[in-house]
Amino acid sequence: MSSYLALAVSVGLLAILDTWFYVGPLALLLPGMIWVSFVAWGCFFHSGAGTKGLTTAIIGMSFGAVVGMAAVMGAGALPLGEFALPVTVGIGAFVICLASAVGLLSTIPASVYGFASIAGPIALTGRDPMEALWQTVLSIIIGAVFGIVSEKLAAMLTKKGA
Repeated sequence: MSSYLALAVSVGLLAILDTWFYVGPLALLLPGMIWVSFVAWGCFFHSGAGTKGLTTAIIGMSFGAVVGMAAVMGAGALPLGEFALPVTVGIGAFVICLASAVGLLSTIPASVYGFASIAGPIALTGRDPMEALWQTVLSIIIGAVFGIVSEKLAAMLTKKGA
């Protein structure tokens, strides 16, 4: 099988499994968090796949989730009315960009994905920030692991020389 088709088969089959986890066994533990898993899976490939992609997705997205949590929580402390959240989001984006000077955080999009992944559960659903953080980080790890598993499965399915 060509590497192109092998990756499509691998990702397609594992997407079924990932979705089943989130609507089945993980539904109560990680309610509505499947999208974070898929974002992390995509981040894995966009960050170069392999060990680098795995590390970048987990570290970068988890860092972004912490910054995002702080931004959403910090908005309540500012007496700026409807501008409080936009200001703290701007500060968070500033922090993410500055943090990219650190090697493990150099892929800014990974941190932005993590920031966005936690902002929804806190700001839109009212989820407790610490609960949202561990649920987001766990979903990031699950998605990144699905990334590396799909890469390895595709390699196994690829016909040598294709």
